[in-house]
Amino acid sequence: MTILMYGADWCGDCRRTKRQLDELGLDYSYLDVEHDDALRDAAVSISGAQSIPVVVFPDGTHLVEPSNPALRAKLIDLGLIQA
Repeated sequence: MTILMYGADWCGDCRRTKRQLDELGLDYSYLDVEHDDALRDAAVSISGAQSIPVVVFPDGTHLVEPSNPALRAKLIDLGLIQA
């Protein structure tokens, strides 16, 4: 399973998180919740809130609106990037 990122183009936090994943060279699937009600509902179901981005990791855990340091720490924890 790859990293899943639920987001929307108008969302500043989503653009920041997407940029961080891109800069780290990670493979992920970007799921646009703005144009797909099922994806929006899935993001809400995962996070328990109507907040984006929701980043789901290969181990099934997730972060909601992660800061850059929090996302980096999680990726290191999972062994997806080096410290």
